[in-house]
Amino acid sequence: MSARKNKQQILELLQQDDLVDIQHELAQFSAKEIINALFAAICRSEEQLRWHAISTMGWATARLAEEDMEEARIIVRRLLWSLNEESGGIGWGAPEAMAEILCYHEGLAGEYIHMLLSYMRPDGQEAHQEGNFLEHETLQRGLLWAAGRLAQCRRELALAKGMANDLPPYLDSHDSAVCGLAARAIGLLGQCCPSPERLHELKTDETPLRLYEAGTIKTVTVGELAAQAIAQLQA
Repeated sequence: MSARKNKQQILELLQQDDLVDIQHELAQFSAKEIINALFAAICRSEEQLRWHAISTMGWATARLAEEDMEEARIIVRRLLWSLNEESGGIGWGAPEAMAEILCYHEGLAGEYIHMLLSYMRPDGQEAHQEGNFLEHETLQRGLLWAAGRLAQCRRELALAKGMANDLPPYLDSHDSAVCGLAARAIGLLGQCCPSPERLHELKTDETPLRLYEAGTIKTVTVGELAAQAIAQLQA
């Protein structure tokens, strides 16, 4: 089968409903074939296709890492590069895909979690400053979703790398979705922010947003995410 036909078949599989079934059927393809198709899919406008591609990027890259760790590192670096202005692109889906990769593979998490977190940190003047702050608010939504995902799967590592300090400033974002996703990440991390009253203020925010969790997409409000975070912090 040609590379073009393989890519088309992979994209068609990603449109199915069940993520487990999708990945079971994708096992017939090589990890590289899958990943090549996924790079085009993680920035697609079709919601379910995009999110299944993001999840599958983690699974496929972890599979590649077991075969060739350096090739897997190249995939991670390609995603990181897409977020840099010099790349000429925008990097849609890159933070989310990065988080999935780090969730699926412990070795890659240890090597690259600091790089993903650097996109939440202001740029500094020192040569060793690791800040690569993302100013685009839509990209920030993806980054804060990624932070929540890391809080779910790599909580101790995220805490050790200082993610608890990176999240609170986003509670004051002009973008309500960013505020809600920051609240969600804070709750999942279980580390109270310096100003917990801001979470209580967000409880009244009825702005809706679409949230992807465990293979499914649902509509929630910023207020619901803030209330959930408060409950998790008090547990």
